[in-house]
Formats: sequence, C-alpha cells, structure tokens
Amino acid sequence: MKITISKDAVQWFQNEMEVVAGNTIRFFARYGGNSTIHTGYSLGVTKEKPVDIGESVTINDVVYFINETDLWYFKDYDLNVIVNDRNELHFTYEPIK
Repeated sequence: MKITISKDAVQWFQNEMEVVAGNTIRFFARYGGNSTIHTGYSLGVTKEKPVDIGESVTINDVVYFINETDLWYFKDYDLNVIVNDRNELHFTYEPIK
C-alpha cells in the first residue's frame, strides 16, 4: 500500500494542525463512523510519534505514517488524502493493482 497526500492537504496540515518540518502525522483506524471500506470504522489523524511504522511518506520533512498495527484497515488499498470543497480533509481508498 502507499500513502498519497495532495498539495492542498499538505497545506491543510500546515494551517489547521500547525505541522512543521520534523513533525510526524499518524493515520489510524478508529472505532465509530463509517468509511467506504469498513463499516463501523473511520480514519483518524493525529500528530504523534511513531511506534512501529508500517507505511509512510515524507513530504517537506514531515513524516505521514500508519503504524503496523493499523495496516489491516488498508488491506488491498492505497490511501489518498485530499481537501474537499468544504476545506476539510477527505480520504479516498484506491484498490491496489
């Protein structure tokens, strides 16, 4: 799997979460909500240090990552992070080809 983050989303992280070079941003599976790939679960985002990185991408010296324990949520999918028309983060999942 891979993580793709749009330029607008990178800017969103800088503006809304005050992300700067050296920070680490975790994407994680959380109970509750309803994603397009797992009923009863949704994707959370937090600024925290990694424990056991399973997948990551580095942009402008910021590491965006998923811990090994959360990779089950993305099984067979790539994660795309964009900003929607309401200036909110939006996640799409593309089947791995």
